[in-house]
Amino acid sequence: MRLTPKAGANRLQGIAFSEAGAPFLKAAVTAVPENGKANQALIALLAKRWKLPKSAIAIESGATDRNKILLIEADPAGFSLEG
Repeated sequence: MRLTPKAGANRLQGIAFSEAGAPFLKAAVTAVPENGKANQALIALLAKRWKLPKSAIAIESGATDRNKILLIEADPAGFSLEG
């Protein structure tokens, strides 16, 4: 996941690819990257979009970086990134 804070709107921006060809999801939030506000906004955005409780989404690594690894607790059979 790559997060852009201080954006014009909270939104998922789609899937992009790193230089190595690895896919990642891009998201933008209006919150500032201070005191975890942008991370909290990202979790709220994903929870709302994917109809999950906020507690089902955690930042596993990258809390202070734009690039993040998320831990999502959801039934894979009923889960879609396109939400």
